[in-house]
Amino acid sequence: MEKLPLKIAGEITLSENPGASLKKWREIFDVTQTELADHLGVTSSTISDYESNRRSSPGTNIIQRFVEAIIEIDQEKGGWTVKKLSKDEETEEPYEILSLTGSMDCKQFVEEVIDGEVVLGEEKLEESKIYGCTLIDSLRAIVELPCDQFINIYGSTTERALIFQNVSMGRSPLVAVRVTELKPSMIVLHNVNEVDKIGKKIAKAEGVPLVKTILPLDQIKTRVEEFSP
Repeated sequence: MEKLPLKIAGEITLSENPGASLKKWREIFDVTQTELADHLGVTSSTISDYESNRRSSPGTNIIQRFVEAIIEIDQEKGGWTVKKLSKDEETEEPYEILSLTGSMDCKQFVEEVIDGEVVLGEEKLEESKIYGCTLIDSLRAIVELPCDQFINIYGSTTERALIFQNVSMGRSPLVAVRVTELKPSMIVLHNVNEVDKIGKKIAKAEGVPLVKTILPLDQIKTRVEEFSP
């Protein structure tokens, strides 16, 4: 069940409309505003204000209390929603989120973790950092991942490298990033010989460094683990 609270909190934190995300998850758990307010010791109008964005965006402490509350209320009712969602979590996603213990300079990540070759944006790599990377099966993500769930690939922060595999020249991953508001610290294309010209233009326009690597994914995972003792 540990993944579920992180998923909910991450989605709310990264959402462009946190109030709508709070309301969505409250309704998924079939919790009324009154139930949630009583559990948190606040008024129903406070919950309504957050959900309608009349209050400033909730901080991490409020989001954590919210997530804990809806899960605890569900447990009091038998825990059916948590059981269903946890079962759904068992379905393999077309991406895998890997986290570092702390931050790492993007240039160091390129040189020491993925043996990467910078295609463009080297100057920005030198001034940026990441907290992890996400390995993405590009073909499966396009087919299986709804647009409104694309933000899930970022986990808890956009300061990460998105590593796309199963790509030909890299245009589709760049288009996917182009149409979303959130941007990663870098985009890595795996096993790509020649990068698509349109893809390069998109990366330049978005200000996102573009890198390619041929290092096997299992070695990338091992090296990330080595930097995360």
